[in-house]
Amino acid sequence: MAIDPNTVGGAALGSGITAGLIALGFIALLIFIGVYIYFALAGVAVAKKMKHQRPWLAWIPFANISLWLQMGGFHWAWVFLMLIPILGWIAILVLIIIAHWRVYEILKFPGWLSLAILLDIFATGLGVIAHGVIIGIVAWSKNDSKITPIRKVPAKKSRRKK
Repeated sequence: MAIDPNTVGGAALGSGITAGLIALGFIALLIFIGVYIYFALAGVAVAKKMKHQRPWLAWIPFANISLWLQMGGFHWAWVFLMLIPILGWIAILVLIIIAHWRVYEILKFPGWLSLAILLDIFATGLGVIAHGVIIGIVAWSKNDSKITPIRKVPAKKSRRKK
């Protein structure tokens, strides 16, 4: 009687590995959902501080990016840069960093904190934690200074003589 190296006590080893991978995937999914909910809640809080008309956009994928762009003074349609591989992604990343910088400065925080977004790319785990802490502080800290609403481009005044 030959012993099959793929079984232990009559049970296949592959089923244990498969179950472990499924459990690992489920845990990763739960962590992703938790992080998404945290960032959505923080986005809603920041949008309310900025007196945005639709803070609930923070819950919708891609719309949350357009929300940040709007709060930073950009047009919402720049989000369509995400449809252009690589160059569009780089451009939208730059716009998001600039938008975060502007929002942080409006809310009386140092704008350079927005550079933590770059850590999300280069050091994923550390970056998500750093960006999450920063955005949480910006969203839920009590800041007594008056916040001006979203930046609007001032209309040019006519110089016509009467």
